[in-house]
Amino acid sequence: MKSAREKPSVFFGKTASRGVKAFRSSAPFGFALSSFQSRGAALIVVLWISLGLASLALLFGNTMMLEYRAADYTVAALESTQAIEGARSYVSFVLANLEEPGKMPDVESYESDGVAVGDATFWLIGRGGASERESLGENDAPVFGLVDEASKLNLNTATREMLEALPGMTAELAAAIIDWRDADEELTPDGAESQNYLLGDPAYNCKNSRFETVEELRLVRGGDWEVLCGEDANRNGILDPNEDDGAATPPDDNQDGRLDPGILEYVTVYTREPNVREDGSPRINVNGNRSAVEQLLREKLGDARAAEIQAATSGGGNFSSILQFFLRSRMTPEEFAQVNDALTATDGDAVEGLVNVNTASAEALACLPGIGEAFAEQLTAYREGKDEELDSVAWVTKALDEPSAIEAGPYITARTSQFSADVAAVGHEGRGLTRTLLVFDASGEKPVVVYRRDLTGLGWPLGRSVRERLASDAEERTRLR
Repeated sequence: MKSAREKPSVFFGKTASRGVKAFRSSAPFGFALSSFQSRGAALIVVLWISLGLASLALLFGNTMMLEYRAADYTVAALESTQAIEGARSYVSFVLANLEEPGKMPDVESYESDGVAVGDATFWLIGRGGASERESLGENDAPVFGLVDEASKLNLNTATREMLEALPGMTAELAAAIIDWRDADEELTPDGAESQNYLLGDPAYNCKNSRFETVEELRLVRGGDWEVLCGEDANRNGILDPNEDDGAATPPDDNQDGRLDPGILEYVTVYTREPNVREDGSPRINVNGNRSAVEQLLREKLGDARAAEIQAATSGGGNFSSILQFFLRSRMTPEEFAQVNDALTATDGDAVEGLVNVNTASAEALACLPGIGEAFAEQLTAYREGKDEELDSVAWVTKALDEPSAIEAGPYITARTSQFSADVAAVGHEGRGLTRTLLVFDASGEKPVVVYRRDLTGLGWPLGRSVRERLASDAEERTRLR
């Protein structure tokens, strides 16, 4: 017999059971409560699974997009690299087929601005004179074309006084350059030898030998990057926005609207003029073979004129240069142009370090004895628009007085055999920038590359206008697809 305490619970259980049955019978749409709960939980699980799958799909999609972009940029970089090789071959062809060997080719005679190579494009970044650089604004592109290495000062032959005249040069760095290239350990005043370099970290010896590249200046005491490159951080020869904003962005600059390019702009190690005529035959030394000189003059100018020139040039001692020979001979520039290529004032197979007075900037000319700052601008102004007069160095005598011309004669030439091509290239849609500096020596049977350096890490070198044009062209192609 059940106790009275158990009866209410039984009664309550029956009542609850009836209530649940009643609720189930009255539930909407006939769903049972347990079924409703289980299906709701399943819906939530499905939603979470769908959200996870969607997230994974977005993640994989984004990853694939990044992979696609990376592959696209890789292809563009390969295109630009091959464009560099195309530019190398093209420049070699141009230099091998010069109309006038030994002269800087006219920039109008070859392509240098936006040259297409398949889907890639390359530019030859050139240099303008000081006045031209001043006229370039921050939105402009560089000057395009080859660069005459003979328009620069040779680090292996320039005297200390010539080096000190370079823009931005210090007396200490000039002396250290002399010590770096000479063969001894004798310390030049203000210079540096191994005893100085061995105290550094890392320690190394002074080279005591010739410069092989201009980049060796980084090893010379005082050859800081700011001194070597100045404000021209990307070494493209124009004033970019970051190079004229004070200390806001590197490099530090004086914000004067004018580019101070640094020492690397004006120096080289490659200039070497073969002491032969254009046809490859040896030149005649005016200091040692008077009979051969007389025969040449008779062939070119006639017997009577040859006799007059021989009389004017005899008994005066040795000539320091053919420019001095020209002055003493009293030849006309037209007469001298006929014999200039066949004459020399020195022995040896080649003459190193001559500066091309036809292409050198006023800053480089100002370093030369007899010219200096007093006549540098005068020379560059005189040669403008006078291409026909620039076949020889004789035109210099029209811009300089005779003593100055004689003093400058041993350091100048009107010929060149070495050229540099600063090649910048991009792939399709302006992507994949590659930049390489190539130095060509055209003094032999065919031009050869004697130096190659990757400059891609210096950043965008083509100015704002080229970048904006490439972006505009890419947008237009995308719109037309």
